Amino acid sequence: MIGQTSLASLPKLRDYVSKRISSYDTRGGNADAWRIQPGEKRVLADIQGPGCIKHIWMTLGIKSEDYCRRIVLRMYWDNCPEPSVECPIGDFFGLGHGMRKNFITLPLQMSPQNGKGFNSWWPMPFKERAIIEVENQGPEDYAHYFYIDYELYPSVEAVKDLAYFHVQWRREADTKGWAFEEGKSYADRSIQEDPRFFNTSGEHNYVICEVEGDGIYCGAHLDIDCFQRNPNDWYGEGDDMIFIDGEEWPPSLHGTGTEDWFHCAYCPTQEYNAPYHGVILYSGNDEWRWKGKNTVYRYHIEDPIRFRKSIRVTIEHGHANKLSNDYSSTAYYYLSKPKRGGPPLPPVEERLPRPNEPQYQPKKK
Repeated sequence: MIGQTSLASLPKLRDYVSKRISSYDTRGGNADAWRIQPGEKRVLADIQGPGCIKHIWMTLGIKSEDYCRRIVLRMYWDNCPEPSVECPIGDFFGLGHGMRKNFITLPLQMSPQNGKGFNSWWPMPFKERAIIEVENQGPEDYAHYFYIDYELYPSVEAVKDLAYFHVQWRREADTKGWAFEEGKSYADRSIQEDPRFFNTSGEHNYVICEVEGDGIYCGAHLDIDCFQRNPNDWYGEGDDMIFIDGEEWPPSLHGTGTEDWFHCAYCPTQEYNAPYHGVILYSGNDEWRWKGKNTVYRYHIEDPIRFRKSIRVTIEHGHANKLSNDYSSTAYYYLSKPKRGGPPLPPVEERLPRPNEPQYQPKKK
């Protein structure tokens, strides 16, 4: 099966042709980068199928790290007029906050030097055509190096039963938690006596992914910037809730806490990279644990989540949504038909990372 290659199946002589599109200097020189001008959209690849993109590598010659949020990556499948992938380029490759950093997961990596080598191993099958483009929404040009490695097949039979790759990027820059907005600390006993402490609907959860269609959900990374000043408010005391095919609360998949969702434990303050789960970024210190920018992930590779009509993947921002923090996420999934991957991206100003210095303190009542 395409996209299910394992060590055991590598020797099988499948019927395909290996291809690559890259930014190499076609004159035979060493100017192997494309210059992408401010405001420019550039098609990196336009491939006639049937085929499957197997690997993408990119590196960016950028003057500031926030270009990881300024540059937009888009992908179109089989002449669908809207992008199935529309995502800030750094977030697509597994890390938000407009930054680069060495890390390893199974489907995505940022590699040395200092995370500047971006890699994606998500399989991306298509029947007729695949288009990959970038748009520079920054004020300066930059250098773009890339490989796009793919397979071509003699017949559409090779991909006829395979779904289309999609990505959904979202951000809520201030989740406006009810306890934090009212100046209540984690230790305030009145929080547990408040009727809002019992979340029996998931209505105000942060939405990681919301899709209508027939498909497979493959996980997400969650990028949380803890800008509030209470050092005892652990951001991860919030359950994940995944609603499949329109089900009501409680959903079929209900978790027990954010650190449990990314399969670590006890309010982790250590970075840890496993193939499918872990902590890419921890920015806390002894004075304020979990301060600033944190990135965690859970990829459903061995246990993909099937839905036939819809899926709504959510997580509480603090227990019962009591905390105010900056949440963004990138979700990966497949659909039986290509369509827009999530809501349209907000403008650049609404995508840029929050400054590292906390913005405000809650008002005590």
